[in-house]
Amino acid sequence: FYRSKWVGLSNFQFIFTSNDFATFMRNTLCYNLLFMLVGIIFAIGIAVGVNELGQRKLAKFYHTVLFMPYFLSWIIVTYVVYAFISSTGLINNFLTSIGRETVNIYAAVKAWPFIFLFANIWHYACHGSIIYLATITGLDQELYEAAAIDGAGKFKQFRFITFPQLVPTIVLLQILAIGRILNGDFDMFYNLPNGAGTLRAAYLTLDVYVYQAMKSAQNLGLPSAAAFFQSITGFILVIVTNGIVRKIEPDLAMY
Repeated sequence: FYRSKWVGLSNFQFIFTSNDFATFMRNTLCYNLLFMLVGIIFAIGIAVGVNELGQRKLAKFYHTVLFMPYFLSWIIVTYVVYAFISSTGLINNFLTSIGRETVNIYAAVKAWPFIFLFANIWHYACHGSIIYLATITGLDQELYEAAAIDGAGKFKQFRFITFPQLVPTIVLLQILAIGRILNGDFDMFYNLPNGAGTLRAAYLTLDVYVYQAMKSAQNLGLPSAAAFFQSITGFILVIVTNGIVRKIEPDLAMY
């Protein structure tokens, strides 16, 4: 350790001066923002839907079934996706059976943002709904009874009772999510494309780029520099986002 050569900022320079910098930063930021936005909608939708089920045992059953994808490894999911979209997969076999041309999805770069989005929502949405469901079940049921007596339907009850009560939880979770905006889901982005080089522009995120660079150069300083950059950036973004929230609505800020 004491005889190690001091490399200064060369590991950081490797990241910021890379020809792929624009690609992996764009993918990392855009994918995470997309996952956050769509994930909120599905997580709240699942929480509200499960809460509206009259039978508690049935609600627990549906929530358990929807929660199961969270426990599946991305390796397993990769092979399931391959069984559907490969050249001999179910989709191309179906197209062949009806006389249509087969589609090479592993070469269709534009299709993969939608595949990543679907996979992310399928894998994480129910897990993200747990906190929202806990918040909803803790609400005063007399508010809903009073609203029903006044003639408010389910949609108006959600709009004027449920959603306003969920806003503090939504804001808190999104402030924390902003801190992880540079942390891509490495397992999903690296495994799901199944090593297809033609899809590099679609799956190259900061984590994948650093891993590939480390694997080829055997330089442990690269992931260390990337992790430090992600942590510092996330910390700054959390502070800034919380400050903005505190200026707009002090009661919703973390501190």
